[in-house]
Amino acid sequence: MSVGRQDLPNLISIARILLTLPVAYLLLQDRFSEALLLFFIAGISDALDGYLAKRFGWHSRLGSILDPLADKLLLVTAFVCLGWIGIIPLWLVVMVLGRDLIIILGALAFHLLIGRYEMAPTWISKFNTALQITLILALVLSNGLYPLPDGLLTGLVYGVSVTTVLSGLGYVWTWGRKAYRIKQKQSR
Repeated sequence: MSVGRQDLPNLISIARILLTLPVAYLLLQDRFSEALLLFFIAGISDALDGYLAKRFGWHSRLGSILDPLADKLLLVTAFVCLGWIGIIPLWLVVMVLGRDLIIILGALAFHLLIGRYEMAPTWISKFNTALQITLILALVLSNGLYPLPDGLLTGLVYGVSVTTVLSGLGYVWTWGRKAYRIKQKQSR
């Protein structure tokens, strides 16, 4: 099996997945400045693999799985680590992980009971992800290099909690309706 240039976006995504372990280690050791540097590298690599895939048409099924997986692993790892060391409230960690679990289980149930699906993120889900990333970066920055106002951090925590609930409900509603319509058509 040879690796060509068209595999470069996938290799970059794999490298981002591998960054998860050092990020976890640095966060758990309260080495926030170094963790922030790795987040920056992950962000640049995410932009780079997306650019390469679009610019040269290097799209693949594997890439469509690896890229969001790398992003989600890094985010979930950061939430769990920051929750573990008491920087993010545990209730928010549970809420974020619960939403992701509901989406995964819902997608699996849809696939098994209804059939193939193409899950596209909703605008509220994209906004939720952006707020989650902003919260993680703000907390790591605030604990490492530059303390941010408590009001800003608290606002981000509550913003993430609200958009997490709305995003989760949005997925349940949208995919529940889609499953219902398909089942109705099948029963005719």
